[in-house]
Amino acid sequence: MVFNSLSFLIFFPTVVLVYYLIPCRVRYLWLLFASWFFYMSWNISYGLLLLFSTATAYFGALLLSRAKNSGSGKRILIISLLAEFCPLVFFKYTGFILDSINHVFEVAGSYAPFALPDILLPIGISFYTFQAAGYIIDVYRGTVEAERNFFRFALFVAFFPQLVAGPIERTKNLLSQLDCTARFDFEKARDGLYLMLWGYIMKVVIADRIAIFVNCVYESPLKYGGVYLITAAMLFSIQIYCDFAGYSTIAKGAAKILGINLMDNFNSPTLSISVSEYWRRWHISLTSWFRDYLYIPLGGNRKGPKRKLLNKFVVFTISGLWHGADWTYVMWGSLNGIFIILEDIASSALGRIPAFPGSKHLKLPIKLIKWLLTCILVDIAYIFFRAVNMGSAFLIIESILKTSNWKELTNGGIFSCGLDVKNFVFLLIMIAMLMLVDLFNNKGIRLRTLLAGKPLPLRSLLTAAAAVFILLFGIWGSTYDAAEFIYFQF
Repeated sequence: MVFNSLSFLIFFPTVVLVYYLIPCRVRYLWLLFASWFFYMSWNISYGLLLLFSTATAYFGALLLSRAKNSGSGKRILIISLLAEFCPLVFFKYTGFILDSINHVFEVAGSYAPFALPDILLPIGISFYTFQAAGYIIDVYRGTVEAERNFFRFALFVAFFPQLVAGPIERTKNLLSQLDCTARFDFEKARDGLYLMLWGYIMKVVIADRIAIFVNCVYESPLKYGGVYLITAAMLFSIQIYCDFAGYSTIAKGAAKILGINLMDNFNSPTLSISVSEYWRRWHISLTSWFRDYLYIPLGGNRKGPKRKLLNKFVVFTISGLWHGADWTYVMWGSLNGIFIILEDIASSALGRIPAFPGSKHLKLPIKLIKWLLTCILVDIAYIFFRAVNMGSAFLIIESILKTSNWKELTNGGIFSCGLDVKNFVFLLIMIAMLMLVDLFNNKGIRLRTLLAGKPLPLRSLLTAAAAVFILLFGIWGSTYDAAEFIYFQF
């Protein structure tokens, strides 16, 4: 069951209705049942993995809370984390590890020793594993107390709006909200509905329309020249943003209707003027997870500038591997790490140069140049993220560098990749609207807040118009796979 499906449009209102009708003290049990039903609607056997992850974190934390005054705490932590990560490593990385070993043998001129197993990656396993692991570490550090109620903790791990694609919630933020929520809050529910509508626009109107063009080009990179590949690379960075941020926005809205506040997972990353700023604004829950549970324990910036740069590179490389079990994802993460290291070095060097007279008048042009350079670097890295393999990624980059078919932009050739003129122009208008909304958000202006201040008839009319807009301009049909949220595979 995915958010942009008929089954969810039946499931969610039912969950909300029952949630507010039953006594407050048992609401978390209803949400737990609904969350498990939501997750197992993909595959019943997934429930066993979710139960294992939940039980491992729950009992590991209880043992840690009892070992506070003994020397066994670190051993319990290590064992609990190893047990927590074992299913993730097996299901996600077994094939990658064996394939890499086989490749080494092939390069050495020998036969590949391992047959690759056909292992189905459970949806959302990276997200709920990291959330449960974060809880274990928090209990070990003493920043939170171990939860005694198993079912309430199980809901923390399995809360359906953010179960399969985040955000990766922190214990302090989410677990405390699951005790008992207040009665139905109309303003919260209205705000949540606005968030869901905007999330659906990002997903089915923008991201899935871009996917038609991007999939066409990336599936046959040899068939298309540089202009097509440049356009596809630029559009893919928008596609993955609208796809993932759209999911997170729908999740945040759905949770808000239930009276629960999830963290913001994106903060207008399209406006970033450096790669490091992009990552502060992008997938915030994962970035902060790696910062708190990996970067800082590695030494952070406390062990000198060289070690700081190395730590950043390690974190981004591992972040790439988190996203997918393939060397393309490792390359994507490593490239981002290299870009950030180069930014740090350049910033340190430029900081020693005194400002020249009149430089303040160049702030805006310099910002625009930085923004454009950031877009280029981010798009280059995303080529590896989207390409089917490393060879294809380098082939795409080579073709882009040799671009000579610029006439395809004016002779209509660019409209031969699944999007006709009307759809392409409409897409550009929607991207411009997306940028405008990000600009407003960046200045602290929330359009849904402005809408909330309008008279009820106007609000109702605009809300209905948004729903009709999504139905009319969303990408639907027999050839459309509604299950394709990009981040479900992670």
